[in-house]
Amino acid sequence: MIVEIKLFASAREQLGVEVVRVDMSGQTVGDLRNAMTAAYPELGSMLQQSLFAVNADYANDATVIQVSDEVACIPPVSGG
Repeated sequence: MIVEIKLFASAREQLGVEVVRVDMSGQTVGDLRNAMTAAYPELGSMLQQSLFAVNADYANDATVIQVSDEVACIPPVSGG
């Protein structure tokens, strides 16, 4: 399944794009996180700390993703 993921903050800056497409073999956010880690090793541990949203709702690693879902990757931000 190919999933389109909107990137925000440092993930967007690091890759230089707003959206990526990832081919994943599973169906959950956890499977997507692993597929993104393999596809974009430059994001490193950032992906393990990132939040994901599916259809504008925060999702955990067990959340099932459908092909038509809107998925976003929201990395941790710093500031003060």
